[in-house]
Amino acid sequence: MEWRGRRQSSNVEDRSGQGPVRGGFGRGGPIRLPMGTGRGGGLSIGTIIFLVVIYFVFRAMGIDLMQVLDGGGVAPAGYEQSQQADTPEQGETKAFIRTVLAETEDTWNGIFQANGQTYREPTLVFFTGAVQSACGQASAASGPFYCPGDQKVYLDTTFFDELSQRFGASGDFAQAYVVAHEVGHHVQNLLGTLPAVTEQRQGASEADSNALSVRTELQADCYAGIWGKYTQQKGLLEQGDLEEALNAATQIGDDTLQKRTQGYVVPESFNHGTSQQRATWFKRGFDSGQLSACDTFNNPV
Repeated sequence: MEWRGRRQSSNVEDRSGQGPVRGGFGRGGPIRLPMGTGRGGGLSIGTIIFLVVIYFVFRAMGIDLMQVLDGGGVAPAGYEQSQQADTPEQGETKAFIRTVLAETEDTWNGIFQANGQTYREPTLVFFTGAVQSACGQASAASGPFYCPGDQKVYLDTTFFDELSQRFGASGDFAQAYVVAHEVGHHVQNLLGTLPAVTEQRQGASEADSNALSVRTELQADCYAGIWGKYTQQKGLLEQGDLEEALNAATQIGDDTLQKRTQGYVVPESFNHGTSQQRATWFKRGFDSGQLSACDTFNNPV
């Protein structure tokens, strides 16, 4: 994908490489107050007095211990949050993702405007290892995800190493497909699809819930394909880019993943779609460039 020299999105939060708040309290994890107990499991009077004194001493220094203990991660004046510097390769990857995000913004702003609607651009959050979102805490092991509660896409860029090395889906457009798919969930949220699906899944059987999940994921694949179509029309696609995206969609299909991890497939447990379905719906969006072509809820998948 031809991306260098193009606009990079400013709708990005970089939480990657962040460590605990540090200052004049020594090194290590978050500061935790001593929790000594007296008889019966309650705090002793001496411990309570100690905690009160410590609290006000820290407050006088401009440090809100309650915020630190709550995991707010807000450093007081004169303190800083540790963050490792990106390697050149990490910096390159983040610049690429910022550019892809900017291209999705251009695409969906145009589509929404053409339909008399306003597109609210999502924020992309880079993180390392684990992250707290409005949807709860998640680890990098769960892969990239979109949280409708805060309208943010969460991404640990090390996922791309796994995508290439473990799943055999290499190439920058494979990475772009991943981002465009998560942005596709944001589009679903804005159009009211995600809230409707959430309501339908309440009280549904596991099989029906999984079936709804599959249709939701395939539609996001189709929306990613629409973005790919507009990117092609700009002349940004290079030879082999489309194949990279289709290969990525194939390699992360439910059936392929289950065969790789457990040696057999359980179709009723699918919640993202088979390899063929994912590639087919991405291609359908890519070929048409139309939202109407992505109705996975009223057409066979």
